[in-house]
Amino acid sequence: MLIPSLALLLVSAIVATPALAQDRRVPSSGAELRLSFAPIVQRVQPAVVNVYAAKTVQNRNPLLDDPIFRRFFGVPGQQPEQMQRSLGSGVMVDASGLVVTNNHVIEGADQVKISLADKREFEAEIVLKDSRTDLAVLRIKDSKEKFTTIDFANSDELLVGDVVLAIGNPFGVGQTVTQGIISALARTQVGITDYQFFIQTDAAINPGNSGGALVDMTGKLAGINTAIFSRSGGSQGIGFAIPANMVRVVVASAKSGGKAVKRPYLGARLQAVTPEIAETLGLKSPTGALVANVAANSPAARAGLKLSDLITSIDGQVIDDPNAFDYRFATRPLGGSAQIDVQRAGKTVKLTVPLETAPDTNRDEIVLTARSPFQGAKVANISPAVADELRLDASTEGVVVIDLADGGTAAGVGFQKGDIILAVNSQKIAKTSDLDKASKTSARIWRITVVRGGQQINVTLGG
Repeated sequence: MLIPSLALLLVSAIVATPALAQDRRVPSSGAELRLSFAPIVQRVQPAVVNVYAAKTVQNRNPLLDDPIFRRFFGVPGQQPEQMQRSLGSGVMVDASGLVVTNNHVIEGADQVKISLADKREFEAEIVLKDSRTDLAVLRIKDSKEKFTTIDFANSDELLVGDVVLAIGNPFGVGQTVTQGIISALARTQVGITDYQFFIQTDAAINPGNSGGALVDMTGKLAGINTAIFSRSGGSQGIGFAIPANMVRVVVASAKSGGKAVKRPYLGARLQAVTPEIAETLGLKSPTGALVANVAANSPAARAGLKLSDLITSIDGQVIDDPNAFDYRFATRPLGGSAQIDVQRAGKTVKLTVPLETAPDTNRDEIVLTARSPFQGAKVANISPAVADELRLDASTEGVVVIDLADGGTAAGVGFQKGDIILAVNSQKIAKTSDLDKASKTSARIWRITVVRGGQQINVTLGG
């Protein structure tokens, strides 16, 4: 029953994309069905590692915050510490000891260890973290040996139905290999990261597989396993991997010595095409990315992109929605240009967009330490780079929260990363120095105006 179905799937793929699928075929005999994936596993398994992360946290008992309670019961003011540990997987991508994993595996970690397939353990340092892709790059400390690595596949050449292997450490039982196919490509409604363009697979992926390798039948890295859809906590045949072409960009930034990933900056806000918009524009189907805003002097503006343009392709690759454009644009190499096709007034217009990073002038990051509702918040002036990082409108101005200290007052009262502070006690906040000054003012009542997710919120807090 399986062979005819698979044949039908592959025949349709061959008809659709003959150049990519011409070397794919179904098994022609029982002997071929008894073939093994062992040679591929033996070649790549040494490059898949286990990642152990640990961080120290304080057990917060609210009663211990009360000095009267501590004095009456003789409880020491110092709260006990506890070690939290997480387990994931990683992939060796450079022989010098560079490992890529998921950012959520090592987020907030004080210590990181790498365990190889041969059981040897090494201390590791965090080279780069990128929450926008949920990727992080680690480096093994004080090692001069050459490690086994996996080469990157071109994930744009993958097809639905291709056989893949998932390698990682599920539930901490030890390195494990599972096999399946690519169930879907370009999944954009997963809601995990900023760049949503995932490979979906039915190869069994479970907790602990995060950061592990999704390998194609040439033994190359097709993607980094990052999430599962599950109602039980275990694999239900719906797993998601970050495509290798995105992983390659993050690793390249780490190799160049950067602490942040450098990506091309468009300077325009895009929105999805709804059926109603498609009908208004006279489109046969609701596809493409509609330009909703263009920032002045941005690469988009200099390329001639205009409000209400409909982006349909980039460098010949079809764009179905804004997420697809974001992924395609972010994986373009800096320094050159990208060719985009737009529909404008019923005609196709070709534009050339320069591939350059967002300007990061006058960022002026500070951490607020004064006793106030803002204590423990890291804030910055909104530059084009900050707006791009936080997915804010390119024309946004003001002061934004870019990070929150664990246990800080700001996190405790409910501030979130991406909150824009407009005013404090009727004083307009235009730059970080304004907020720093306002936070040092004694007040019994704090009236704060915040913009979150495009909505203005007025908050009143006690001093």
